[in-house]
Parts: sequence; C-alpha cells; structure tokens
Amino acid sequence: MSLACSDGTSIYYERHGSGPAILFVHGSGGHHAAWWQQVAALRDEFTVVTVDLRGFGNSDSSMPEFDGQDFPGDIVAVLDREDLTDVMLVGQSIGSVAALRAGLLRPERVGSVVLGHSLGGISHPELKELAAADRAEAVKLPVIDRLLTKEFQRERADLTFLFQQMGTFNVAKMADLRNLDAGGPSLEDIREAGVTVAFLAGEKDAVLSVETVTRAHELLSGSHLEIVTGAPHSMYWEVPDQYNAVIAHLRRNLTAPKEAA
Repeated sequence: MSLACSDGTSIYYERHGSGPAILFVHGSGGHHAAWWQQVAALRDEFTVVTVDLRGFGNSDSSMPEFDGQDFPGDIVAVLDREDLTDVMLVGQSIGSVAALRAGLLRPERVGSVVLGHSLGGISHPELKELAAADRAEAVKLPVIDRLLTKEFQRERADLTFLFQQMGTFNVAKMADLRNLDAGGPSLEDIREAGVTVAFLAGEKDAVLSVETVTRAHELLSGSHLEIVTGAPHSMYWEVPDQYNAVIAHLRRNLTAPKEAA
C-alpha cells in the first residue's frame, strides 16, 4: 500500500513490475483494481502504476464534495512521489481528461498520454459539437450497454457482474468527474507542452464514435490513432488481450518531441 499527498489529500496507488513506466487512470466507475488484467499482463516488461483518484477506491473520500479540477493534481502527486520520468499516462474514458491535464502540468515527467475512448477534454468547437452528438445517442441506451457489448454480457455474466460491482467501492460519481471538462486545453497548449498524444478508440464504442476520435486525431498534428476492431467503450475489460497489446505497442514506440530533439 502506497500513499501520495495531493494538497493534503491521501491518494492511494500501487506500483508493479519494472521497466518503462505506464500509469493507468480509471474512469467514473473504476479504481486501481479495475486494471487487474493489465497489471498481470504488462508488469513483466513495464513499470505499471495504478492510482485511485480522490473519492475512488482507497483514496481519501472524506470530503463533502469533489471537484474534478483536483484530479490531475492527484496524478501529479503520484508521479512526484515515485519520481517517475518518461511516463506514459493511459486514461480510460473521462479519466483521460485528468491524464491529459496531468501530462500538461508535468511535461518533464510525462512523455506521452493515451486518451482511451476520450477526447481528453480538448477545447475545440468542432470536437465539442461532435462529442455532444455522440453523447445524445449514447444516453438512449442503458448504462451497461454503453460500456460493454450485449454479446459479452450474455457470454460472460460473471465478468459483467464484477464490472458493475467495481463502482460500488467509490464515493465520487460521474458528476464529480464532469467538471474536468471546464477550461480544457487547446490544441496549441498540447503542442507547446511537447507531450505526445495517442487516441485509442473501439470500433463498437457506443459513447464516443470512431469518426469523432478520428477527427480529433486529424486536428491534433503529430498525434497517433489506434482503432481496435470489435472493441466497446470498456475495451480494457472486455477484450484485454487486444487492449494490452495496443498499450504495450504504444509504450515501446511513442517518443515525445522534446526527447527526440
């Protein structure tokens, strides 16, 4: 058990394995243990760090309310506590927003950020319009159908149940994370920071379409795009082998411009 201090708040995290560092940032229904299939698969080659944002998992949840603007600082606290450099931050869904902001706060520690099923809160009028249209379609579906395919739910009722139980360990909820989008970084902010960005999308993502993610990639020069065939929004859970292979590939190959200079 390891704790970092983020402006007086205790942030729980775990560090596994050795090698180039990957830090995973969970989404609204997750916490550090949601990455069990990633830790086991990646720790032999990489240093794998998992973290609980405040209000989630084992981190301090005693505050009366949560401000999503504090979450990037929670990630930074772990980076500083472990003195990590050249880290690849990997966000899941809205956790990607916190990951990107943390990368921009500590570009000397973060070489790349993988935005999993997310635009990372990038402030751009066209992208906001596209994402809003995707969300308008997503809310027509039951929450579980937005995150996992119906086929997986039928065939793996056990893992579907466990997936749903993950969120019961959290005090903070989706509404607490949404505030992260306020005052998001511009495309120029990202370029100036010198942090490489990769967009990771699932072909069957019911929350954020491949077309929207592809457009973000086109607008952010120098970014990378990975699309996984048949994968849903919670790709890391439903198709871990494919997800882990992409993450390992990105960690081996992404290099920030500031390092290549």
